[in-house]
Amino acid sequence: MDERLARMSLAAVVEPGHPAVAEAVAAYGAEAVWASVREQPGDVPLAVRARRVVPEELVARTRAAGLRFVVPDDEEWPAALADLAGGEPVNELSGEPLGLWVGGGGHLGELCSSSVAIVGSRASTAYGDTVAADLGAELSEGGRSIVSGGAYGIDAAAHRGCLAGRTPTVAVLAGGLDQPYPAGHRPLFERIAERGAIVSELAPGEHPTRVRFLARNRLIAALAPGTVLVEAAARSGARNTVTWANALARVVMAVPGPVGSATSVTPHRLIREAEAVLVTGATDVLELLSPLGRASPRTPGEHRATDDLDGVELRVFEAVPGRGALPAGEVALRAGITLPRCLAALDRLAEEGFLAQDLHGQWHLPHRTPHRAR
Repeated sequence: MDERLARMSLAAVVEPGHPAVAEAVAAYGAEAVWASVREQPGDVPLAVRARRVVPEELVARTRAAGLRFVVPDDEEWPAALADLAGGEPVNELSGEPLGLWVGGGGHLGELCSSSVAIVGSRASTAYGDTVAADLGAELSEGGRSIVSGGAYGIDAAAHRGCLAGRTPTVAVLAGGLDQPYPAGHRPLFERIAERGAIVSELAPGEHPTRVRFLARNRLIAALAPGTVLVEAAARSGARNTVTWANALARVVMAVPGPVGSATSVTPHRLIREAEAVLVTGATDVLELLSPLGRASPRTPGEHRATDDLDGVELRVFEAVPGRGALPAGEVALRAGITLPRCLAALDRLAEEGFLAQDLHGQWHLPHRTPHRAR
């Protein structure tokens, strides 16, 4: 048995986030650990499960489901997952995954290298859904993939927003990918898989449990350089993802919500206690994730031609009405400057195409305001 097959076999019998097994595999290799597990006494639960696994059948089920099994030495493996090795446990879970079942046409490592995790309440409000979808779409247009858990509520809104952009999205699930959960999101998962990826530590046929959701959360936090929380009540699974993100030294962000809403409790508390940075849109997120010293990125279409005008030019330009025309004296009066300064500014604005003068010597807007050359 080779290392890949041993990791696949172990992953089929060991619960995700099992720190002792992860440490043993790192120290001795998966083949040795798999052999040791199978050699344990017959009444040991892990050994009983291991003896039921037929590795060749596991490989066949993986292929039949259209999946691939990715391990740490593979080129597609996300390098960021290495941060899970040796870290402090959260809810007694830790450790780098033994491997990942992956479906979809996207390259997992490349998608996650420039990504943002967006998580939040399953019982989201219309406000939260709108915020998550807008964030997903704008970040996707900005070249960032979205990593989330495929659940109802904020997760689904973030995935759908990303699908509306140009960059694919990644869904990390807590059960086997042959029977994705929730079942009602099967069409969504199919759309995600067209260009993105669906991911799980669980073998085909495995079902989600509470502990598996918690283990899944550590992957979401580890895969992305930053995590954004959009709506979460006082007791929310999304809070666990934020805990993992802080433990892994990821950038943690939270979107504020209505002060009277139950789903605003956790984001507001995280912001108040300095566990998360307040963000209100994609521009804030991109700025926080940009390397130090880099200028704050602009979202597409944010720059306007008038941004390059000096103070006097801008005042004169804004004094000219959107419809009709005015003589120079009236423009100067509206702009609050002397007539000579106004005339000089009008000449400069006319040279660069911002304004035009009619046959009667009055000033008006041209049919199209140009973009000043930089």
